[in-house]
Amino acid sequence: MEGLRNLIHQISEQGGLISATLSQRRKAGEDGYTKTVIKPVLLKGALHYQFANHSSNKVVHENIPADSLEDGVMKLFEETFRQGLICTAEADYQVLISKKYKVSILTKSPTKKPGVLTHNRAKQYILQEGKPVPFLIELGIMNSEGKVLAKKYDKFRQINRFLEMVQDVLPHLPEGRPLTIVDFGCGKSYLTFALYHYLSVELRKELKVVGLDLKADVIEHCGMLAKDLNYQNLRFLVGDIADYDELNQVDMVVTLHACDTATDAALEKAVRWGASVILSVPCCQHELFGQINSPVLDPLLSHGILKERFSALATDAIRAKLLDIMGYKTQLLEFIDMEHTPKNILIRAVKAKTTDTDRLWREYTEFRDFLKAEPYLERACKDLLPVAEIATATPAASEAGRTGQL
Repeated sequence: MEGLRNLIHQISEQGGLISATLSQRRKAGEDGYTKTVIKPVLLKGALHYQFANHSSNKVVHENIPADSLEDGVMKLFEETFRQGLICTAEADYQVLISKKYKVSILTKSPTKKPGVLTHNRAKQYILQEGKPVPFLIELGIMNSEGKVLAKKYDKFRQINRFLEMVQDVLPHLPEGRPLTIVDFGCGKSYLTFALYHYLSVELRKELKVVGLDLKADVIEHCGMLAKDLNYQNLRFLVGDIADYDELNQVDMVVTLHACDTATDAALEKAVRWGASVILSVPCCQHELFGQINSPVLDPLLSHGILKERFSALATDAIRAKLLDIMGYKTQLLEFIDMEHTPKNILIRAVKAKTTDTDRLWREYTEFRDFLKAEPYLERACKDLLPVAEIATATPAASEAGRTGQL
């Protein structure tokens, strides 16, 4: 069965499956499906495989993620079916399995051509499939012909979603001079490379980008990759957000998965730099979980999982309101994040004139006091806020500067 698994693995990795039909039950006469037909489908922009399980009087459909194809097919061959026809663009494979699990694989000329998945046709990505992009090839997302590998399609979609958000804020970035961008907690730097490629290579903007992370081995790898790609103005540094003081002015700050109050440390840096654009996906928001205390909310807060989710939402609401008070127009957007949760919140803030600071401050303090919260970002930016007297007696803040990874 090892040879069969290797074949399925190769087809799965290349995303080359057009269709597969598995049939001839291992135990004749036994109740169950008589055959399973498999085909690729796009669900919410992500590649999946649909298993249509046929019985005598019905068909049951099951959609599985692309990275589960190998295990799903092999389980059917090992437990249920003894025969299969697997069609790819390169060849058709006839699979025959004896009662003693001896496998024969006959390779024939291809009989089917890959179709265009309708969801994929409708979606026009900034980085298009079929057009080789050097950094995507180096990161193992595309092959040399520009085909997105099946297991990396979610990452490809995430990168494009991020670039769409960058595209939206381009009018808010300065013109007529080089741009400076800092990515706090850059991790494996998929999005850092994407940002540099889009702005420097595609749009031909002058810029310098700095990626900062605590993991020395990851930073070393990213630095070597930037050199191999000849991305001359992309640098990667080992460091802590709270301690980074190399620059006096930054135009865009990106912070993705900076844990807990490290996100606030990055936001404070961005505000003090006067960054025109801030893009932040928070992570591991624990600070307010231990602070919130409101009898009115006890039906909600008495359940740990609800309190955790509410605390995270409240934390982002507080961050957004404080950014508004300090001269930004802030939006909370849905961001695709395949590494942690199916969807995440991205804080997108652009520099803007604030005309009603007093009202914004009243709304903020009422919300803060109702929750009995003492947010890190307020304490860190107290000299930038409209009221000088801000409570400073606070519990020890979570360690700032611990960064996440994307």
